[in-house]
Amino acid sequence: MKESTLETYLTNQVKKYDGLSLKFTSPNVKGVPDRIVIHDGHVYFVELKAPNGRLSKMQQYMHKQFAKVGIEVFVLYDKPSVDEFIRENVASLTRNA
Repeated sequence: MKESTLETYLTNQVKKYDGLSLKFTSPNVKGVPDRIVIHDGHVYFVELKAPNGRLSKMQQYMHKQFAKVGIEVFVLYDKPSVDEFIRENVASLTRNA
């Protein structure tokens, strides 16, 4: 599965819960996560990779920088990992669930 297909899948799953899945770009800063997921007052940073994909050295570095300031970056490799992320972080926080 291509990374772009996984990105579309994540976005569609987040929309089911009235959340936002925004493309994250930061000019002049490489290695930032692919997506910012916003739902029910919570913000998540998500990196999407093809099943055999690997984090670049810059992505690894940036993820460590996020961790230093207390922010987790979720790295998702396939539809089951997206489903698990949704179940644990989005669906479980849905006010009408």
